[in-house]
Amino acid sequence: MSNNTENATYVMRHVIAALVMNEPGVLAQVAGMFAARGFNIDSLVVGRTENPELSRMTIVVNGDNAVLEQVRKQLGKLVPVVKVVDYSHVPFVERDLVLVQVNAPSGKRGELMELANIFRAKIVDVSPDRMMMELSGTEDKIVAFIELLRPYGIVEMARTGVIAMPRGANTGYRPKAGTPAPEPQTPEIDPGDLPPG
Repeated sequence: MSNNTENATYVMRHVIAALVMNEPGVLAQVAGMFAARGFNIDSLVVGRTENPELSRMTIVVNGDNAVLEQVRKQLGKLVPVVKVVDYSHVPFVERDLVLVQVNAPSGKRGELMELANIFRAKIVDVSPDRMMMELSGTEDKIVAFIELLRPYGIVEMARTGVIAMPRGANTGYRPKAGTPAPEPQTPEIDPGDLPPG
């Protein structure tokens, strides 16, 4: 029996950060690049950074390493993109946020409040028959919370998508045994990296 594990393709979840110039049309360019090449975006969040000239895009894609490499290269070719950082080999913190409104008849409110307590969710609005909760955490935590709320009847839900940042340099992170240490990837920007104004 032949062993095909060497030829197997592993689809993984990849979190990528792209620092981009804070100018009109950048989001459209990035989304257009993904669409033109058939890459499926699982999550895309863009927001301001500590530098008013830059915004940070956090992109979650599912694919093998070849797909990831293509995404990184194509992003790097876009003029407004200053730097692309892949968090595959870097310890990082990620957060997603959800607002979810559920049916909350008086007989079920105690259960819902207990569930919110367990997940450390905040109850942000209550009406005679509904309750709205806010929860932030990892994607897995958000998904688990939503699944437990489904039996109560989800009326409406909104999620922000994933944001992520690398952990500090002195976290004691070490790659797994046998894994070569990756070159350090840091999203810090040298002013010389910025395109001319």
